[in-house]
Amino acid sequence: MWNIVLFINSLGFIVPVLLAVALLTLIERKVLGYMQLRKGPNIVGPYGLLQPIADGFKLLIKETLKPSNASPLLFYFSPVLFFFLSILLWSIIPVGSSALNFNLSLILILGLSSLSVYSLLGSGWSSNSNYSFLGGVRAVAQTISYEISLGLILLTVVVFSGGFNVGVISSSQSDCWLGICCFPLFCIWFISTLAETNRAPFDLTEGESEIVSGYNVEYAGGPFALFFIAEYANIIFMNLFSVLLFLGGSLPLELVFPLNIVGLVLKTVVLVVSFLWIRASYPRFRYDQLMYLTWKKYLPLSLGLLVFYSFLLSVSNGLPSGFLD
Repeated sequence: MWNIVLFINSLGFIVPVLLAVALLTLIERKVLGYMQLRKGPNIVGPYGLLQPIADGFKLLIKETLKPSNASPLLFYFSPVLFFFLSILLWSIIPVGSSALNFNLSLILILGLSSLSVYSLLGSGWSSNSNYSFLGGVRAVAQTISYEISLGLILLTVVVFSGGFNVGVISSSQSDCWLGICCFPLFCIWFISTLAETNRAPFDLTEGESEIVSGYNVEYAGGPFALFFIAEYANIIFMNLFSVLLFLGGSLPLELVFPLNIVGLVLKTVVLVVSFLWIRASYPRFRYDQLMYLTWKKYLPLSLGLLVFYSFLLSVSNGLPSGFLD
């Protein structure tokens, strides 16, 4: 009986995530289309709503090809690992009744997101192709570099909230959102999440004019679909994670449960659409500019803000009660 309950609880977040990924692909093509003065998908189904289903079905029925000189085990294991890690991250997020509950959920999310580096490097190396290997190396270097500044920002959030649990961090913003009182920190976090999810203008791992789609250039059919689904699931997850950390999470818990979730979804949708807006507005960075931004700008700035906010909190906590009044 317990296994059945666990299975139903798992499907409770996997199915909505897959549906959200399908909807995001349609919204992205629609938004980019209207920003470029064209319609976007509008043939398959009413207003093109069935286009993601047609694209997914097409990917799944295509033949799965493998280069003759590729390493078979690692070649097929890498997309499965990437997809599994992206779904596992969704099981930890405290929305509704999460499948997994941990007191140190923030550390677990940071650790699991770091493990995706192995799947990217494995897919690029196992293909034994120069273009895919270069894309894998770029993806690993970019992910590891921006994780350092993201970790420092998370430390600042922990200092403000007083806990490593994402639910505690979200509920601690009942008086003021961290995105408002720590606006520079939120800007650094938001831009770093663009780079962490390999989104434009930081999509240097793909670089179609340079390395032809990057680490997944040799994949087709089902394995490519796993990479594609996991990448878009990570985009939605990072924006939901940003809402929980900086934008107060959901509405107050005293409200009705559906309204509680609606507030969370609306803020997440705004951030996701801003990802698409940035893709349509800015050209791709050079790789040296990408690394210069994180090592010379964001790393010192996030470290300085951590020290600054920690000093402010220590000074405010040392003041006698009623002093500021």
